[in-house]
Amino acid sequence: MANTNKKHKLIEYANGPSLEEINGTVKVPKGKGFWKTLLAYSGPGALVAVGYMDPGNWSTSITGGQNFQYLLMSVILISSLIAMLLQYMAAKLGIVTQMDLAQAIRARTSKALGIILWIMTELAIMATDIAEVIGAAIALYLLFGIPLTYAVFITVLDVLVLLLLTKIGFRKIEAIVVALIFVILFVFVYQVALSDPDWGGVFAGLVPTTKTFAESPSIGGQTPITGALGIIGATVMPHNLYLHSAISQTRAIDHNDEEDVATAVRFSAWDSNIQLSFAFIVNSLLLIMGVAVFKTGAVKDPSFFGLYEALSNTSMLSNGVLIAVAKSGILSVLFAVALLASGQNSTITGTLTGQVIMEGFIHMRMPLWARRLITRLLSVVPVLICVALTSGESTIQQHEAINNLMNNSQVFLAFALPFSMLPLLLMTNSEHEMGARFKNSLWVKVVGWISVIGLTFLNLKGLPENITDFFGDNPSAHEIALAHNIAYFLIVLILALLVWTVIDIIHGDRKLAAKKQAAMQAHHSAE
Repeated sequence: MANTNKKHKLIEYANGPSLEEINGTVKVPKGKGFWKTLLAYSGPGALVAVGYMDPGNWSTSITGGQNFQYLLMSVILISSLIAMLLQYMAAKLGIVTQMDLAQAIRARTSKALGIILWIMTELAIMATDIAEVIGAAIALYLLFGIPLTYAVFITVLDVLVLLLLTKIGFRKIEAIVVALIFVILFVFVYQVALSDPDWGGVFAGLVPTTKTFAESPSIGGQTPITGALGIIGATVMPHNLYLHSAISQTRAIDHNDEEDVATAVRFSAWDSNIQLSFAFIVNSLLLIMGVAVFKTGAVKDPSFFGLYEALSNTSMLSNGVLIAVAKSGILSVLFAVALLASGQNSTITGTLTGQVIMEGFIHMRMPLWARRLITRLLSVVPVLICVALTSGESTIQQHEAINNLMNNSQVFLAFALPFSMLPLLLMTNSEHEMGARFKNSLWVKVVGWISVIGLTFLNLKGLPENITDFFGDNPSAHEIALAHNIAYFLIVLILALLVWTVIDIIHGDRKLAAKKQAAMQAHHSAE
């Protein structure tokens, strides 16, 4: 561990190991059985899985179920499988190269591009933080009747929780995150079990068809393709790739022993895939809730307020057992508890990720509490503005405005995602970077390219509609045209930046390879 007696400034230069305070601090057994070894490596996957079940996912999955029954189950499955592949590559990059994704990109790109990518990723983190502020504030309002404005300020105090957690050690943080995941899982398993869903329809929905990505029918202003894009956008998060490449390095392994490195890669993949399977189950349960818990089309307000209200409104529920339980208020209370647990989990992971990208891209470090406080205060501002602007309007209009803010903030994820996926794939495909043993196999390369190109295309395809949403529910023809022009300009800008990034990485990779070769030749000459 780092020397705790050393005095730290608020902002320091940092160009050392990723998350230096926790890097290589968790001991792992050698030569032990599969389960004991897996237990030692389990934890980082849970912190990553949190990002795949944060409050931003909830309304997209439930609304998708309400509108299209089990049709979009296959989208959740495909998104989860792509997530498993990308997270495997991210963990492998960190373990093998001893650099996180931000450090690896910065080592190969110019300072100017590094700053641009840092700002873009910070905006993506802030977008997810807005969803967490809204989720936690609404949970406090629903559970304790705290007015929204005060509840938003109270969410800033989670920095104190973070301060406490930094004192107890990284392994205990992992355990707390796993416990909160099980709280969320229990809530939705309980509610879905009571609803007795059509399991035949659920499993049939796991197979994609042409209807899954169709542009009709339009239900409640949503088509299958927009529903699918919403789920994909809320599922695959760019900041998770940076986080996983850093926290996969928390295990103490001998990097001079190739077998030790291979063991770390294998068990990190097991950990990640198991935890992401839980995230897949949670997201599937959310969609099944949309179909089986509520009567078809009953939920007119897909915001957290509307869902909480629907779980206590017996006229909206689909069967007698649910209605009997709902009368006690337990369904809606459990929903709010799960929402609060989800927000707290994301607080921990969002702060660690912010530190990773700040150190990696611009070589700056600040204490985790200060990092958290600044990010949270910046995220609180748009939420408070939204609450203030709608204070004179009806309750439903206020709820819709807050829900729209959360959904619209997710547009920044579409910008940032290609800039984490593409460099990750390029670097893990490279034998120079990963070595012959750890570079991506042919099938990982092929599936990786299909996934990266497919996700980038879908994100950019959905951009015109995402920008249009900023103009409200009933934009004029002029506003739609303006939104589309803005979107097309942004698409050109993103593609140009992607080309710049790829060229820089390929050029930087060659320079690093030449340096390595020169160093080896100098070493041989000296011998």
